[in-house]
Amino acid sequence: MLKGKKIAVIGVGMVGKAIISGLLRSHTVDPRDIIGSTAHEETARKAAEELGVEVLTDNRKLIGGRDIVIISVKPKTVPKVLAEIRDLLEPEQLLISVAAAVRTRTIEEGLGKPVPVVRAMPNMPCLVRQGMTVLCAGRFADRGHLELSREVFSAVGRVAVVDDEELMDPVTALSGAGPAYAYIIIEALAEGGVKMGLPRGLATELAAQTLLGSAAMVLETGEHPALLKDMVTTPAGVTVDGIMALEEGGIRVDLIKAVMAATERARALLR
Repeated sequence: MLKGKKIAVIGVGMVGKAIISGLLRSHTVDPRDIIGSTAHEETARKAAEELGVEVLTDNRKLIGGRDIVIISVKPKTVPKVLAEIRDLLEPEQLLISVAAAVRTRTIEEGLGKPVPVVRAMPNMPCLVRQGMTVLCAGRFADRGHLELSREVFSAVGRVAVVDDEELMDPVTALSGAGPAYAYIIIEALAEGGVKMGLPRGLATELAAQTLLGSAAMVLETGEHPALLKDMVTTPAGVTVDGIMALEEGGIRVDLIKAVMAATERARALLR
């Protein structure tokens, strides 16, 4: 669906670069059909050299003739960007926002016209094309707009869609913030390996690959994590003692509380 589509990315920072890079590496879009923007001339020059696409500093110059406009800026910058481009955007164009916690209605009201808006919540592993992105459509976006958005983010990982925008706050707390929780787990497991005599590099590799492989089994088999856990936990074996130590430390409750706390914080943003 993206073949021949012209795409603009406002904000070629970490996420913006990941999106452009993913689209180019997957050969989904021709480099000549992508244009980006950053706030400063120097960062624009460096991004253009790195990505092999045109990068400007004037957001208004990106809009004309574009099928898809992606806003990839910090939430507090969204009103400024909308004020710059709203008179140029047309209902025939699709606007995708990856600004965390910014509601589709907020963007629609900022534009003041029936431009289709899709809200996206990608996460950091998009940088290595192993991300998780969740989409939610605004009032004027239809199934076709969601499918276009799905194809954009499929270039950087897996994609899911929710119908209720209220679910985007727990999405932000779980998959958006989730890599940070995973890094803590990897770090802690590696520290345990070091404590028991493993070289730090090897311990980190073992921990990271173990989480990566375990996650792949959940996704590829479709089995419940509890069932897969039981497959590893043999009677009177090593694993059950490790699980007992984890349960004694309250790891389940701590992780649940982490998602709850981050959800409440997401709900409080930009209210």
